[in-house]
Formats: sequence, C-alpha cells, structure tokens
Amino acid sequence: MNKTLSFLTGFWGSSIGKKIVVAVTGAVLALFLAGHLSGNMLLFIPDEGHAFNEYAYFLHHMLHGAGVWVARIVLLTCFTLHLIGTIQLTRMNRSAGQKYQKETSQRSSLSSKIMIWSGLTILAFVVYHILHFTVRAGNEYNNPDLYTVIYDGKEYHNAYKMVIDGFNWAPATIFYVIAVTLLCSHLHHGVASIFQTLGLRTNKTESLINLGSKVYSLVIWIGFISIPISVITGIIK
Repeated sequence: MNKTLSFLTGFWGSSIGKKIVVAVTGAVLALFLAGHLSGNMLLFIPDEGHAFNEYAYFLHHMLHGAGVWVARIVLLTCFTLHLIGTIQLTRMNRSAGQKYQKETSQRSSLSSKIMIWSGLTILAFVVYHILHFTVRAGNEYNNPDLYTVIYDGKEYHNAYKMVIDGFNWAPATIFYVIAVTLLCSHLHHGVASIFQTLGLRTNKTESLINLGSKVYSLVIWIGFISIPISVITGIIK
C-alpha cells in the first residue's frame, strides 16, 4: 500500500505524470461530451419531450440509481484532476521559461494561449450547470406539480420542460453559449494534445489529428449551442 501511494505521489509530482493524467482525463471528458450531446439531441424529436424524458429517467435509474452517481463521481474526479494538472503544468513551464505542449510549428495557437482562462470559465459553468439542473437550486424544478409527466400510467420527471424553462431565460442562454464556445476552443487545442502526450501523434498522422480535433470541436460546438438557440427561438417548445 505504501509503495503504491509512493508511486502515485511520485507520478503526480513529475511533469510527465501530470501530462499523462491531464491527457487521460481529457480523453474521458471529451468522450463524455460526445455521449452527452447524443442524448441531448433527443430534444429535437417532435414528441413533446417523450423520448428525452425517458432517456433522463433511464440515466437516473440505471443500476437502481447508483449508475448516475458513479458517473458523476468519475467525471468530477477527472475534471478536478484535469484542471489542477493543467494549472500546475502551466505554472511549472512558465517558471522554467517553457511552453506547455509545444506546437510543432513552435507557435502557440490562440486556443492554447487561453487554455487556463477557458478552463476556469468552464469550471464556473460546470458549477452553475450542476446547481441549475442537478441540485436545482433557485428554481422549482423539483416541484412535482409543475414537472411531472405521465406516459402509459408511469410518472416521469419532466426534464424536457426543465430545459425549455431554463433556456427561456436569456442570461442563462448567453452564458451557456459563451461557455460552450470557450469549451470548444479548449477542445480544439486539447484533443490534439492528448494524442501528442500519449505518443500517438507522428509526422504522418499530425495533419489528420489536427483536422479531426477541429472537426470534433466544431461538431460539439454546433450541437450544444443549437439547443438553447432552438429553445429561445421557439424551434423547441
């Protein structure tokens, strides 16, 4: 046990260890975004929220309700390690007069230059998002009289109505679009960096990985901002 703890402490204490942790946790979070977006696209099915509410019900009841908590713990752990690791690496490299994750061209993109600031903005958004839709603080989303729907005699929480009510408030929509834009700026640089850190980017694959990173971040951006924009314009109602 002591040897394992000593190894983990030493691994985290090294710059290489931190880079690997940041890359792996970044990969987990990037894959989560794709899965999360896929589920959210059910909002566009014209069935008055039936499919989306059943999807939300499944997520909150899988493994007898334990599944969603396991997922939350894993994601929050990955997010925390990713954020702390990135901040510490940036400080280490600044003190050493180096750049974190050097670009092959030796020139940092705008995305890489604002990684810390976009990361902190995303942190603020994650906290707000959890308070808004998960904890449901400052709203009536837990009120069964307002947010209960029945399908085939079975009660479901009306998560579809939650989304519509949440994004019909303009400040929430504006903040969401800004945060998602910064998130995708972060992804644009970060996804390619994952491959570099894990030794999967070579001269032959560099162009393809860079293109894939751009396309992935663009798809995530269009997908997520389409939801609040569709709500506030009445496409989803």
